[in-house]
Amino acid sequence: MSNCIKLLPDHVANQIAAGEVVQRPASVVKELLENAVDANASRIKLIVKDAGKTLVQVIDNGVGMNETDARLSLERHATSKIAAAEDLFQLHTKGFRGEALASIAAIAHLELKTKQDHEDIGTQIQVEGSEVKEQQPIVTAKGTSIAVKNLFFNIPARRNFLKSDQVELKHIIDEFQRVALAHPDIAFDMVHNSNELFQLQASNLRQRIVGIMGTKSNEKLVPVEESTDLLKVKGFIGKPEYAKRSRGEQFIFVNNRYIKDHYLNHAILAGFEGLLKDKTHPSYFLYLDIDPKRIDINIHPTKTEIKFDDQHAIYSIIQSSVKHSLGQFNIAPVLDFEKDNSLETNYKQHHSPAKIPSIEVDRDYNPFKTETAQRQIQQKSKPITNWEDLYSTEVPKTSTETVEFESKLFEEQEFTTNSKAFQLGDKYLVSAFKSGLILINQHRAHYRILYEALLKNITEQPAASQQLLFPLELELNQKTSLVFESLRESIENTGFRFSTSSKNQLVINGIPDLVQEQQVPQILDEIFSAFTDDLPSSSFESNTILAKALAKNMAIKTGVQLDQAEINQIIDTLFSCKDYLQTPDQKQIYFNLSLDDISKKFA
Repeated sequence: MSNCIKLLPDHVANQIAAGEVVQRPASVVKELLENAVDANASRIKLIVKDAGKTLVQVIDNGVGMNETDARLSLERHATSKIAAAEDLFQLHTKGFRGEALASIAAIAHLELKTKQDHEDIGTQIQVEGSEVKEQQPIVTAKGTSIAVKNLFFNIPARRNFLKSDQVELKHIIDEFQRVALAHPDIAFDMVHNSNELFQLQASNLRQRIVGIMGTKSNEKLVPVEESTDLLKVKGFIGKPEYAKRSRGEQFIFVNNRYIKDHYLNHAILAGFEGLLKDKTHPSYFLYLDIDPKRIDINIHPTKTEIKFDDQHAIYSIIQSSVKHSLGQFNIAPVLDFEKDNSLETNYKQHHSPAKIPSIEVDRDYNPFKTETAQRQIQQKSKPITNWEDLYSTEVPKTSTETVEFESKLFEEQEFTTNSKAFQLGDKYLVSAFKSGLILINQHRAHYRILYEALLKNITEQPAASQQLLFPLELELNQKTSLVFESLRESIENTGFRFSTSSKNQLVINGIPDLVQEQQVPQILDEIFSAFTDDLPSSSFESNTILAKALAKNMAIKTGVQLDQAEINQIIDTLFSCKDYLQTPDQKQIYFNLSLDDISKKFA
């Protein structure tokens, strides 16, 4: 019987390893940028073409490599970061696995150019699918340039799983921002298809945040700084009033490495307790400095997860740091124990006689003069004909318009003609039918109505727009600008009208009829937030998400009083919708209360 277990060929093993390291072009960007940082570069440039599918190139002015190191860097398990297993718990660098370049070279065409400062010439190496095609000396600048072309050229199945250019570019921007935020002392540039997206000079942390997130983010930042024997915390948190529906501006760095940790995120939210609106998330840019011996970063292939040896203590420190900053800068209410001297009694004057306040009386004042004059004016302007009505104790009856229900639902439930509808608690609409009552949630009903109308506007017939006398201006960062460009046509079909005055400045000239001018920034922020995590690959999916985001914000809220005509219109329109049972979020819009159910309450 032949043996079943066989050693895999090197090129197959490299492709399997590449599957753990490289999921998409953004993974290549992350590895190359981190290598450039570890090379002590002071300026790093990222060049991308076709969202990384054609080219990802990183150029740095770091220490560079000699000919031998350049060749070894392309081998598996080759690294300059560690020498023994104990070094894994003393990490001060980004990369340490020694598989990044080897994995990338296994599934792409890679060209490496590098030179050290004291050398006259550098080294150029070209690799295709782990096979070195050429190695030669070359005249190049100090540092390293790595160009990755035709990603997944030898794995077409993986390439077919890549999303659209907009989606892949967004992931690349995410990785670029994380590295740039972790190292404000390094200058970063990013170019996509010959368009410069970022030009970040070496600066302090606040300036780096503003350079990435936009100039208006400066006024939203609250500094955080706390130092203990276990942990040092510094950075910025966003003011509670600027909290958003999405988590797009939440960054935690441990020893200058970006991580994702739900436990630490909960600690930060606990510091904002009682200050955030429902379903909103604050912005934060927090940097934790801790002894590498107390953490384990080697628990995930992408090194974005981390394990602490004392999570509870770290949780408490972060929570208290956030609370202290919010209180220190008068963002959160605090108890003031300082005395106000103006409220103190001057005991030097305790022998002084008390001053009796003087009282002035207008002896000519007659309150009945004005009342009598007003009564005479009213009697002259409107004479009373039926004086008996003044003594009537009956309460006048209010008239309500009738509502006719013309839908299959009404026929099935045997609604009475001329049934009367009314509003209950400024939240529900109540109407009677032959065998009971129907209770409708007014917000959910209007949400469903607007959703179907907006979806029709986006896909079939664009909605009308009301022009603004004074256009509104909205600042966009690179990520929201990317989302806007991909959705602009669909958003304009709902009734918005835009023009751009500069690279990241959006001018709003027209808005939909149902939208108030003061609601525009919040509505657009909700739209961009809905697409922050990912951009759908299909237009149908993006149109659905857009219609949901718009309809939910434009729908009548709980607590809004409606007149009889509005109540009738909502009920009539709801039951003419394609789906009147549930909201687009699959929540129940109404329920029936039959006479039997009512009778049981009195049993």
